[in-house]
Amino acid sequence: MCYIEINGWSANIRFSSAHTIPEYNKCGRLHGHTYAIHAKVYGEPDDKGIIVDFRYLKDALKEIAEKLDHKVLIPGNNPNVEIVEENGEIKLSFNEKKYVLPREDCIVLPIPSTSAENLARYVADVLFGRLRDFGNIREIEVGIDEGYGQGARIRKKIR
Repeated sequence: MCYIEINGWSANIRFSSAHTIPEYNKCGRLHGHTYAIHAKVYGEPDDKGIIVDFRYLKDALKEIAEKLDHKVLIPGNNPNVEIVEENGEIKLSFNEKKYVLPREDCIVLPIPSTSAENLARYVADVLFGRLRDFGNIREIEVGIDEGYGQGARIRKKIR
């Protein structure tokens, strides 16, 4: 088995977003990062010698990054975060803090927090959906960096 790799910093697969992690004092403040998405796809090359076309993989990752870019990332599965959507706004409250944000500036994600670890899992799940029908792919690894030199990685078996 071998793998192909995309480095998000080098391939310009990045997004800038704001988030908060309510369970952590300092990270509980609204703040932002420029993130990079990385991927490794493990498998056996097909009869043309390719695991998956680099362009296909890059396009899938860029699509995910564009969806998250310049948004406020909101954890939709956190019992400590109250989210109310009405009149084109999202009202977010936790730890005695309240934010009112334009709905169009936000994305509510199906994760318990917007940590790098959970963002990596979210991206891996979305990418998994795009790659699961490739019969020669065995495993994917996704990384999310919150700036150079710090990030989280997750591996997910397809077969």
